[in-house]
Amino acid sequence: MHYDTLIIGAGLSGLAAGIRLAYYEQNVCVLERHTTIGGLNSFYRLRGRNHDVGLHAVTNYAPPGTKRGPLSKLLRQLRLSWDDFALCEQNGSAVAFPGVRLRFSNDFQLLQSEIEQAFPAQRENFSRLHQFILEFNELDLSQKAVSARETVAGFITDPLLCDMIFCPLMFYGSARADDMDLNQFVVMYKSIFLEGFGRPERGVRPIMKALVRQYKSLGGELKLRAGVSEIVIENGKAIGVRLDDGTELTADRILSSAGAVETASLCGQQVSAELASHQPGVVTFNEMIDVLDIDPQDLGHTETIIFFNQTEQFHYCQPEEPCDLRSGIICSPNNFQYGNRLEEGMIRITALANHNFWLSLDDEAYVREKQAWAERIREAALPYLPDYRPHIVDTDTFTPKTIRRFTGHVNGCVYGAPEKRLDGTTDIANLYLCGTDQGFLGIIGSMLSGITMANNHCMGI
Repeated sequence: MHYDTLIIGAGLSGLAAGIRLAYYEQNVCVLERHTTIGGLNSFYRLRGRNHDVGLHAVTNYAPPGTKRGPLSKLLRQLRLSWDDFALCEQNGSAVAFPGVRLRFSNDFQLLQSEIEQAFPAQRENFSRLHQFILEFNELDLSQKAVSARETVAGFITDPLLCDMIFCPLMFYGSARADDMDLNQFVVMYKSIFLEGFGRPERGVRPIMKALVRQYKSLGGELKLRAGVSEIVIENGKAIGVRLDDGTELTADRILSSAGAVETASLCGQQVSAELASHQPGVVTFNEMIDVLDIDPQDLGHTETIIFFNQTEQFHYCQPEEPCDLRSGIICSPNNFQYGNRLEEGMIRITALANHNFWLSLDDEAYVREKQAWAERIREAALPYLPDYRPHIVDTDTFTPKTIRRFTGHVNGCVYGAPEKRLDGTTDIANLYLCGTDQGFLGIIGSMLSGITMANNHCMGI
């Protein structure tokens, strides 16, 4: 079978690219190894409950009908409606460090006032940084990687404020240890601090189902249980793929959301020097999900997300221990402005993890260590929460091993390789990257990555 475009991976970026191409009547097929869609932002059912894998919140929130911004652009490009996502705003979130707490919401003025109050000497410095970010063109795909830490330090002279600004942006979008690419820093600053958080009442499912429904309605083909074992290359050009079952499909071009290192491994002996040079990431996470018999708001916990750090400096890197208990993320999916309360309470707590430890365990040790570290992660977060432990009715945990199993990402790294390929090109003709290792991260960013790469490389737009 021959296609105009083959897309590897039925995550957000792959499906968004597929919709864009199918809309322009391309013969396009999305290939997915697993039995369900979603990739890094999938969902599952366990012991009678639905869980999201990656979704804490959707960044880049905008009220329905907004004409500008990433979310509005995304909906126009995919020909979807605001109701397809049905986002509800956050209650409000915080960055909590020893002795200092900065609140923020979808109104940037709250964060601005919090910084002015906690760091009065940095008022003008932060204003200059903010203006620099507003004027920065993060959509310039030709720019080179620049250290965000070094750039921000040229504005903000208080190391504590620097760490507090970087903490949520790194946790939600950095593949680099203890730093970010400046471009990604700007993207995450705007998406979290300027636009803010939202969430569909029923989690990521409505978004994923809307994408699949739109894709199929336009004639796109989706193949599940269709893992790609090899990208077929002839004379330096990608001409098709070979599936796990031996089936061969040909195409004019291939768009891979698998990641740069993972895509290189699919090229076998034909891998190019440029693709082979990519190094896998090492920053990844453990996350535990506690289901409660009470709404967290009834215990006095009303904040949507808390990014916490318990030490003098913030460290964002692979820990020596199985998990880093010095910092983390606390998210309550209940604490968004829904029309109704969710049926059960939920607390999600995330910590940096050592992938070598989790990937090396046998099955028995893995189950034992997951339980032990879930308890430790929970205890590390309790200073920032009411003690909800008597109300726990169920717990699940996922680790780098889970991430690797369902995404194929080397080392089980959520954000992929530290070096991104913003323009999506490789030095193999007709082979392009979208998604994690192209560099637009997050729920909205992933879809915009698929759309942008489809526009730039598959249609000539």
